[in-house]
Amino acid sequence: MTNPVTIIGAGLGGLMLARVLHVHGIASTVYEAESSPSARTQGGLLDIREYNGQPALETAGLTEEFRKLILEGRQAMRLLDRDGKLLLAVPDDGAGGNPEVQRGELRQMLLDSLPAGTVRWGHKVSGVRGLGDGRHEVAFTDGATAATSLLVGADGAWSRIRPLLSGATPAYTGISFIETHLFDGDTRHPTSAETVGGGAMMVLEPGKGILAHRERGGNLHTWVMLSRPLDWFAGIDFTDPAAATARIAAEFDGWAPELTALVTEGETAPVPRNIYTLPVEHRWDHTPGVTLLGDAAHLTAPNGEGANLAMYDAAELGKAIAARPDNIETALTEYEHAMFVRSAASAAEAPDLYVMLGDGTPHSLINSFTGN
Repeated sequence: MTNPVTIIGAGLGGLMLARVLHVHGIASTVYEAESSPSARTQGGLLDIREYNGQPALETAGLTEEFRKLILEGRQAMRLLDRDGKLLLAVPDDGAGGNPEVQRGELRQMLLDSLPAGTVRWGHKVSGVRGLGDGRHEVAFTDGATAATSLLVGADGAWSRIRPLLSGATPAYTGISFIETHLFDGDTRHPTSAETVGGGAMMVLEPGKGILAHRERGGNLHTWVMLSRPLDWFAGIDFTDPAAATARIAAEFDGWAPELTALVTEGETAPVPRNIYTLPVEHRWDHTPGVTLLGDAAHLTAPNGEGANLAMYDAAELGKAIAARPDNIETALTEYEHAMFVRSAASAAEAPDLYVMLGDGTPHSLINSFTGN
């Protein structure tokens, strides 16, 4: 291959692909719309699964570096009711196979593993066109262009590369999250910190819930979950953080104050995250010179699998390219067929947001843990 592989998106999947290619001596360039690695916060804790995320990191030669990022004890989980009563406690006894790390730290580890200049920051895609013979040209909003013989869309839910392969577009699930943070919880928010415990805490009722994680330094990361139409969220002025916080907190009137404090005492402006998905069986006919990975290929509601699958996709794609450098189209076809089966199975088996916030919650979730 005379041209470097062109990867759109410097998330975990795009960076993992660049890393695996680098391990095999194959050059790549990653184009990212954000202006720098610190342009925005990078989400919260990720449990790195022993059957996909961890093998991907092993393929990338980064297992030792990954283990340095693990936050011990964070696999513990507490399920409470609206009065703060403990319904279920799952301890972290060290036997769990899915250790927790912070997404931002994992992303930085991948960035640090790449040659300088691999990622081109501040390159937002404005369009893509085919040049024939499997080649494509990517145009950026600053007027620059990049031509490539192998284009990989690792650019998430609203991928600009996906339309080359598929007419599928993400659909709203009917559920949204609102995100905020409480910093230095043990000192500044001790009651909330005690309520969250050592790992994750959930309070679930039909149509709504509060989820919180203990992150590094005792920081508490809160996610409010609400089953509401998009118009409902559009009616909230999120440019006014105090008013938006009050409106969201009002949905939890009557809940224990130590729970609502995870919302009302948030130290960052509340950020809405509307949850979209692609069809579970999303797939496409192979198109020469282009493919997708991660959320660009198989967007699902948050279930703990997304980041793991993106990294695994990337590792498998990188290995396939390295194994068939003179027959890339066969490599891409084999990768895509395996990825279609893998992603559909994962979506079918993973816990469902509709179950978590459905009429049977929280008892349906308790039963899933206890086997009753």
